[in-house]
Amino acid sequence: MSEIMTEKRVLALKRVLTLFLLLGSLVLWAQNGSSSFKKGEYLKYKIRYGLLNAGFTSLEVRETEDENILHAIGKGWTTGMVGMVFKVDDNYQTFFDKNTHRPKHFIRKVYEGGYTKDKEVFFDFKKHRARVINHKRETDSTYFIQNDVKDLLQSFYYVRSIDFDGYKENDAVDVRMFFDEQMYMVKVLVLGRERLKTKFGEIDCIKIRPLVLEGRVFKDEENVTLWVSDDQNKIPIKIKASILVGSVNAELIEATGLAHPFELKI
Repeated sequence: MSEIMTEKRVLALKRVLTLFLLLGSLVLWAQNGSSSFKKGEYLKYKIRYGLLNAGFTSLEVRETEDENILHAIGKGWTTGMVGMVFKVDDNYQTFFDKNTHRPKHFIRKVYEGGYTKDKEVFFDFKKHRARVINHKRETDSTYFIQNDVKDLLQSFYYVRSIDFDGYKENDAVDVRMFFDEQMYMVKVLVLGRERLKTKFGEIDCIKIRPLVLEGRVFKDEENVTLWVSDDQNKIPIKIKASILVGSVNAELIEATGLAHPFELKI
């Protein structure tokens, strides 16, 4: 196992697990007016690194005391042999306005092989500011933001809201994201449509690929592709990341509380 999990593989796996949390479910209401998700939705994915079961990610939507605010929680963790060599225990949370589609409060608590982060971000769109509290370093800083910026986890739900019916191959959607005290412009490229065989049945999917235009989340050699259900739910069914050493795959294994039933093909 020590030979398999080289330093490059460990670093690549760390980035992939983080990205899956961001894109596992990628504005709240679809452009056609119907909701792509609702409170009570729960999604779980199994992650494989080559032949190894690397871990799981989950995404959940909860209600809050304010009926206009939704609470989304993304978790990621390693298991088995991978977990013994490189433990990951990530927790991302976002509180966002379901009417304006803007984030209010973002929480990031991660443990990745000894590397830790504990941050909170409070968004003030009237003043165009993001207040970042770093609990680990005991700092409190303020940064300029634009009106259309999303946090890391909410970007995931934003993409799910898009009505892809009018998009053809090589069309793209731009998403502005605030992460690690910087704003990134991410272009989501439409690659086409495919029908996938899943544990739930055959599902028609839209194949997309996120491209980071400002700054870098992944290196050029590390392409990430998502298959999102081509229905009203817009759920990521499968995610594949081609990394420097091998590839990592995530597949949906559990989906409950959906706003709409799966449109299965026979």
